[in-house]
Amino acid sequence: MSAPASRTPGTLLIHVTVPLFRAPDGGWLLEDQACNGLRLWAQHFQRLIVTIPVETGAPPPSWVPVSRVGPDLDRIELVPLPSAWRADRFLRALPQVARQLKGAIARADRVAFAIGGLFGDWGAVGAILARRMGKPYAVWTDRVESEVTRRLATTAPRWRTRIRARLTWRPMAALERHVIRHAALGLFHGRECLDAYAPFCARPELVHDIHLKRADHISAADLAAKVARIARGDAPLRLVYVGRADPMKGPLDWVAVLGHLAQAGVAFQARWYGGGAQLADLQAEIDRLGLADRVSLPGFLADRAAVMAALREADALVFCHLTPESPRVLIEALVSGTPILGYGGAFAADLIAGHGGGVLVPVGDPAALAAAVAALARDPARLAELVQAAAADGAPFEDEAVFAHRSHLITQGLPGPRG
Repeated sequence: MSAPASRTPGTLLIHVTVPLFRAPDGGWLLEDQACNGLRLWAQHFQRLIVTIPVETGAPPPSWVPVSRVGPDLDRIELVPLPSAWRADRFLRALPQVARQLKGAIARADRVAFAIGGLFGDWGAVGAILARRMGKPYAVWTDRVESEVTRRLATTAPRWRTRIRARLTWRPMAALERHVIRHAALGLFHGRECLDAYAPFCARPELVHDIHLKRADHISAADLAAKVARIARGDAPLRLVYVGRADPMKGPLDWVAVLGHLAQAGVAFQARWYGGGAQLADLQAEIDRLGLADRVSLPGFLADRAAVMAALREADALVFCHLTPESPRVLIEALVSGTPILGYGGAFAADLIAGHGGGVLVPVGDPAALAAAVAALARDPARLAELVQAAAADGAPFEDEAVFAHRSHLITQGLPGPRG
């Protein structure tokens, strides 16, 4: 759906953190949503330079040939960079990558960098180099990486991860603030990121990074049928979560909520879709609490259509996120007409501020969350109202609109081609 007449003149450089993989035929593989992102960026700029890390090994299931971008791929220059998240690899690769980044920055009219991390954060390196070259830049991030790392220092299941987190979260925070402080424009996905980083940014902007199309939203007919089914109140609650079983997602809190519901006599069926480091711990806790007959872990869903179907079929998304981030699954639930019930935070609260399509409780209180879910189980009419409110809160979210917004901010916030 290209519109050449509306493209901003010149070249935009973007650094993305989603990695490339080599295909057996020698071509490149990229995450399907990242391909869609490149397609959408190309709708708004004449040319793109994309600096991007390369990983080795087998790609994840959702990686597809980069040709998925479509015909606009001809206007996109990919600059592969080595993935170097370890200190020794980062230091060895730094001279070569610095040369690549300088060359890409010099060829671009506007530059924007996704940042996050410490060693191997080529986005932060690019931002520092752009400043030295006298080129204003934008930064983008979707979670407060240093805070996530700080919490891993006490919650990570492996001792090596905890030690590494203790050693790196403070310099990581310092690097984030340095890069953001000197940025001409800050694009922060979700209220959590905006609130954390706005004090350090000259021009902070709230943005969203989603890949949902209008066809992904629940239809009016399906919404009406869902509301009618839930209002009858004659079936167990259908609860769902989609994401990694990692400490920051609170999987053990999630199963604790379900344990409280079982003790309260609430009839429910719950599913957690996804892999992750704590999947075995989650299953062990399900077994310990005697929930195996009503809680299942189907695993990772590679098919996005299957993910959206699972969310549309659910009565509620129950989540226990413990760190400040902007998880897209909350938006995916809302556009599916599925209320979000979970731990409160600026991102979640902002999403449902318009119509109240969810219920939020204090972070770290599974008993309070279970009480909220149980109250809705006893009041199916109220839950049906929340389904309608969730769909209304999700209505504005689609990829064409959010990428047009971000492109406009970059065009207005960064100087363009000289002359």
